[in-house]
Amino acid sequence: MTTRGRGADRDDGSVTLRDDLAAAGLRRRSPLVVVPTQDGVGLAWQGGSRGLAADPVSVVNELSDSEPRFTWWSADEAAPALVDDGLRLRACWDLGAVGRLLHGLRRADPGAVWAAAAGLPEPAPLGRGGSELFDLDAPEGSPVRPDGQLSREWQRGAWRADVEHARRWAELGLELQQRQEAALGTLPDPRPSPRLPPLALLTAHAESAAALLAVELERDGLPLDLDVAAALLESVVGPRPVDAADDDAQRRRRDAAVLRLLPGPAVDLRNPLQVRQALLRLGLDLPDTRSWRLEPHAGTVPAVAALLSWRKAERTATTYGWSWLDQHVGPDRRLRGRWQAADGASGRMTASAGLHNLPAELRPAVRAESGSVLVRADLGQVEPRVLAVVSGDAELARSAREADMYAPVAAQLGCDRATAKVAVLAAMYGQTSGTAGAALRDMDRAYPVAMAHLRAAEQVGQRGGELRTYGGRLLRFGAAGPGEPVGEHVVQPAGAGRFARNAVVQGAAAELFKAWAATVRDGLVALEGEVVLCLHDELLLQVPAGAAPDAVRLLHDALQGTASWWAAGSPVRFVAEVAVGESWAAAH
Repeated sequence: MTTRGRGADRDDGSVTLRDDLAAAGLRRRSPLVVVPTQDGVGLAWQGGSRGLAADPVSVVNELSDSEPRFTWWSADEAAPALVDDGLRLRACWDLGAVGRLLHGLRRADPGAVWAAAAGLPEPAPLGRGGSELFDLDAPEGSPVRPDGQLSREWQRGAWRADVEHARRWAELGLELQQRQEAALGTLPDPRPSPRLPPLALLTAHAESAAALLAVELERDGLPLDLDVAAALLESVVGPRPVDAADDDAQRRRRDAAVLRLLPGPAVDLRNPLQVRQALLRLGLDLPDTRSWRLEPHAGTVPAVAALLSWRKAERTATTYGWSWLDQHVGPDRRLRGRWQAADGASGRMTASAGLHNLPAELRPAVRAESGSVLVRADLGQVEPRVLAVVSGDAELARSAREADMYAPVAAQLGCDRATAKVAVLAAMYGQTSGTAGAALRDMDRAYPVAMAHLRAAEQVGQRGGELRTYGGRLLRFGAAGPGEPVGEHVVQPAGAGRFARNAVVQGAAAELFKAWAATVRDGLVALEGEVVLCLHDELLLQVPAGAAPDAVRLLHDALQGTASWWAAGSPVRFVAEVAVGESWAAAH
């Protein structure tokens, strides 16, 4: 099912177009490359291509009834021009997102994605240093140069010239999509179920859906109650300053509440070394001033309690203060930031404007709009469960059958639950000192297959090699090329071993999460709901109040359905904690 946007019911010849394309070979879930321009749209599918002087939104709206797999060079560029308000496309293919997944690219621009698929050297980014006056380019009118690389003029937007250029760009996109799909099919499938579609291909579908979801999240925003947000800010950092001088005065007053408790010379509270020296004068000899080191002393040392309160207020004032509200919350009371479907390190979805680090103190301000509720779902212990799947460790998988897998792990290790959790996390993050180091030795004994899997990844990172996540994302470890900055998908040697050790787990968990999120997004259409936030392993939905029970069932059913193909053949159980509330805080 696809919701309908504006223009779907106009008598503009769209029905004939849909019938024509069906007669020319366009089938359900087959790729349909769409290139929108100001004057029309270019289309290409396995049976042909068209350039249409028609509204791209109306064309996509009408063709969505046939449920093709809408394909574009980049959701960032195409989707905002194609997705009408209220229209939720079900299936898509993002050439840039799949290129990054398949080839471990640091960039997702057409030139880099095309070159990777064609087995050509990665071209220099457009406009980065040097003169292009004597560079080879394609013959006039051609999008491909004699050396096989894409024309720089076409990359800069020559395809926007008219609908004929858009059609040719769409044809090239179809050729790229076919190359990508064929390459994904050659990757080894870690699951023991040959009857299922290749896991890498399914991951590409999920990554593409996540790229589209990122566009929707950026456009739609997160509902925020400005009155509640203002009251919370005032309680933490003080009233809204009337001018810069008032802002400075408030800052000095916050500082003074701590400084009067610290003896000796003046201290810059934003300088950790000076703070440590001041605490030493109070008799606290600490290796650093991290909050977790300070917290045990807050009850006995007033200056420490004041310092921790100051840090909370300072962070809120500088990152989530009054200017943050003014800059990122629109007239419709929606908080918006820039979304990315996959960061370079782990493949997780990320966002700007503080959306991924919103302090717990401000979560009561994230409130459902009138007549709606928020439904929060958090994957429980997802990374250790993912480790059990990707490593194939049968003993760890048995522990992951339980709702709380740390309890059976504790029994296996012969320790309490807290120590068992430390041991599992230390294994994934490569921590070797203190309590974690001792726990790791027990992990080696109890779960040798999982530990060997992690160490093998660590060795690849230390060698500066390459590895693929469970779902097929290529990760490169080593230095960037001459004159190039460190790329998003290229990890420098320092810390590469520990990064690789974690990436095989965190990257796979991100792939599972995005596949789950895409399935939930699809099911929300019937409930007239929306995904409003993706936070690491957590989904936040807004749905009509009467649809809350159905949304809860959807979240659980979508997780089990996703796990059935993602972890096919594994006994690992995936669980989600789900809660409903009027605010994000109330849904915890």
